[in-house]
Parts: sequence; structure tokens; C-alpha cells
Amino acid sequence: MAPTLRDGDVVLVVLGAEPVAGDIVLVRWASRPGQLSVKRAVDRTEDGWVVHGDNSFGSTDSRELGPAEVLGVIRWRLWPRPRRLH
Repeated sequence: MAPTLRDGDVVLVVLGAEPVAGDIVLVRWASRPGQLSVKRAVDRTEDGWVVHGDNSFGSTDSRELGPAEVLGVIRWRLWPRPRRLH
């Protein structure tokens, strides 16, 4: 999710929150049930959410894996540089 988030950032996730397009979300895919990912919500479909990474050249997302299950919405980066995320 660079440049918005980087490895090692500490974030606050509101589990079960309903996302809106543009939110940063915690997701998993049916094809990769053991993997959690952070992506940006794009659009809701019948099968889940279409999500994309902020870096389209280095992101594995719905363009390859299809719709994802959203587990929660990331509202704040707590460390470093604390701020609310949109």
C-alpha cells in the first residue's frame, strides 16, 4: 500500500466496519485464506469487494484474484507519523 502505508506501520483496524469506496481495508481472498492483505476498496460486487493496491505495478489485488472479503476498515496509522487515513 505504499506510499500510503509501509511495512512496519502500526494501524488501527475497525473489524466488521462497512467500507465505502476509497477506504483502506483489511481483506482476504477465498483462494488465499491464510493471507491477510491491506488494500483500497474500489467497488462492492455480489461476490465481495473489488480492491486495489495503491501501487498498481507492485500489487497483487482484485485484478488478479477477483473480489475479496473485507474484514475491517483501517481508520488510523498509529506509528510512525500518526494520522487518520481516508
